[in-house]
Amino acid sequence: MAQNQTNPAQIGQTATDESKLPFWKRSHYLDRMTLPQLIVAYFQHYTIVAYLGLTGLCFVALAIWPTTPLRAVAAFMAAVVVYPLVWHLLHQYVLHGQWMYKIKPLASTWKRIHYDHHQDPNHLEVLFGALHTTVPTIALATMPIGYAIGGVGGMAAAFAGGLLTTCYYEFMHCIQHLAFKPKWKWVQTMKQRHVEHHYFDEDGNFGITNYVWDRILGTYYEKKDRPKRSATVFNLGYDEEVAMKWPWVKELSGGIASGHPRRRAMGKEGFDPNRQTENTTAA
Repeated sequence: MAQNQTNPAQIGQTATDESKLPFWKRSHYLDRMTLPQLIVAYFQHYTIVAYLGLTGLCFVALAIWPTTPLRAVAAFMAAVVVYPLVWHLLHQYVLHGQWMYKIKPLASTWKRIHYDHHQDPNHLEVLFGALHTTVPTIALATMPIGYAIGGVGGMAAAFAGGLLTTCYYEFMHCIQHLAFKPKWKWVQTMKQRHVEHHYFDEDGNFGITNYVWDRILGTYYEKKDRPKRSATVFNLGYDEEVAMKWPWVKELSGGIASGHPRRRAMGKEGFDPNRQTENTTAA
């Protein structure tokens, strides 16, 4: 079926209208941004502002309920060390698990925090984690360890470590979707593994910035290691057949689009939201 045609004048009007909106009310796509533009956008995003603000409160708490410098540093570093494992397990078994969309109250959360990101990996607004899911997770992963090391002060130091590590993860995650080649080899390799996760096979390379646990748990791969592209790399297995039984994500999305995001943006693949089924035209 042919795609619906969009009037160029309407596109121009939309762009003009959007330019009048506040910065984070507009749409931002990493494949159209430069590194300086990303840095400006990054430090304006409400999640990053929240993480940095909470980190400041952690240092206030550490001053009110002090621990020894050694214990504070140990608690902070413990959080930095444990974070990659926590993130890996959440990414593999929660975000890529086939269960959240089957529970109606969780379907919208799964859609927001991961399905939308795989549908369009370069869409900046859905790249950042949602605060109502990230902050409790960071607290649960770091505070008990910090308290065990240094009491309330250690708990604050560990939480700060988790928050700042999250800031690092979010920035490097953005870099991996930015349309530029990093100068440092280790960043190039990191970016390549993540690109493979998004565009070749989603069942592996869960670490984003740290692939130690992928190697240990057997989920690390390079493109040459796998014979063909995953059929579910863009929809995470949530297709029309699945949506017949668990329709909530489809209803929230206005349809299902499983083709390549760039091809959809060019109008070569996509879905008609009025029919809520996918359309594909020849390249």
